[in-house]
Amino acid sequence: MNSDITNGVWPTMITPFTNENEVDYQGLERLIEWYMQRKVNGLFAVCQSSEVFYLSLNERLELAKFIVDKVDGRIPVIAGSNISPSIPDQIEEIKAMAQTGITATVLLANRLASSNDTEQVWKENLSRILDEIPQIKFGLYECPYPYHRLISAKTLQWVAKTNRFLFIKETSCDLDTIKSKLDAVEHSDLKIFNANSATLMKSLELGVSGYSGIMANIHPELYVWLVENWSKDSEKAKELQYFLSVAAVFENQLYPNNAKYYLNLEGLNLADKSRVHFNKNLKPSHRIEIEHLRSLTKEYINRLKNV
Repeated sequence: MNSDITNGVWPTMITPFTNENEVDYQGLERLIEWYMQRKVNGLFAVCQSSEVFYLSLNERLELAKFIVDKVDGRIPVIAGSNISPSIPDQIEEIKAMAQTGITATVLLANRLASSNDTEQVWKENLSRILDEIPQIKFGLYECPYPYHRLISAKTLQWVAKTNRFLFIKETSCDLDTIKSKLDAVEHSDLKIFNANSATLMKSLELGVSGYSGIMANIHPELYVWLVENWSKDSEKAKELQYFLSVAAVFENQLYPNNAKYYLNLEGLNLADKSRVHFNKNLKPSHRIEIEHLRSLTKEYINRLKNV
């Protein structure tokens, strides 16, 4: 398996389901190749976009292993791991996930302590995990569900100094906070990926390693272009940033069902259902909005091909 965390675009992968509510592995294989054709730099599997809280442990492990096998070393794959309430149970989950062949096992930050716990408690729980699971490399995800726990710059500096962490999906959506974290992890192996579309170009200027967010399930090639070209063609990049910022309001639609509908327009033939919104369907107007978004995306792709 590819063992490097490369700069660039890391989609937070969705999980296709059949109409019978089982994981659709044929659809997942098509999705993996769709990402690959758009030249993403890595894949973040078994995350909130994957509906991780609605997957059994066996499903999570099978999902990660399937993705690793189908990617076959072409790009790195990382995956979320710790869902259980107790740290001992999380340790067992992490050990199992680490055996799937992923490059890094991602820890959901809000599972390491309750919302009322101090950062010291959080650090003690993380230290226990690191002590009981030596050698493997980790990532961090500031997952907003079931509560949003952001990691302070000071604590992130401590994390980086363990030399066990390669990746963090940063979700503050605040440039000052991102800058403080970049300063804190300078000269370490820990790379910061911004989850927020609106602040992306500015954060790239500050030094983040790339983008890892929802909208890489819609038009990852536009994010790839921005990450690769923001410093080469700042005017075109600024125009694209404006479009990506506005397009990202679709995150507040019925996600991930809307992303699956978009992917169907791309020819992937996925059921536009999810476990998180199992009894909900996109409104007819939502479908029209997604169709219009795809048309605008195609126009942007064609425009950038001629740059």
